[in-house]
Amino acid sequence: MIIEFIQDALFAAMAAIGFSAISNPPRRAYLYCAVIAAAGHTLRFCLMHTLGWHIVVASFCASLLIGLLAVLLSPHAKIPAETSLYPALLPMIPGIYAYKTFAALVMCTCYDGEEEFNHYFYLFANNGLTTFFILLAMVVGATIPMFIFPKISFQATRQL
Repeated sequence: MIIEFIQDALFAAMAAIGFSAISNPPRRAYLYCAVIAAAGHTLRFCLMHTLGWHIVVASFCASLLIGLLAVLLSPHAKIPAETSLYPALLPMIPGIYAYKTFAALVMCTCYDGEEEFNHYFYLFANNGLTTFFILLAMVVGATIPMFIFPKISFQATRQL
């Protein structure tokens, strides 16, 4: 189980570095993005696989941790909190649920029978709602720390 946690953290860190490279941040930001993503994604993995929490609740808690770490570490890194926040969140985007949503929608249009249509429409609705609520939980969880600590979260962009 420890190896799975380490693998999850490493893959999340690598993905966050890749996503952060797109926006061309300072070099010192890459380490913070990687550490924050690894911590958040590993928390979600732990909550889902060891405690059996639903992915929506686990994603909310993980994004809350990511937002908190990004806000608290941004003055130390001398970068805006968003520089490390958004790339750290991106590895948690529910891509497989979004893919299954659109695949089921396409399958709805391919079948004429009511039973097959109802099955694929159920899959479309289930995966679509799961995708929506995961994304909503991530957005709310990541922005709460910015509102709780406004002085810290906007400190890096102000002239003191």
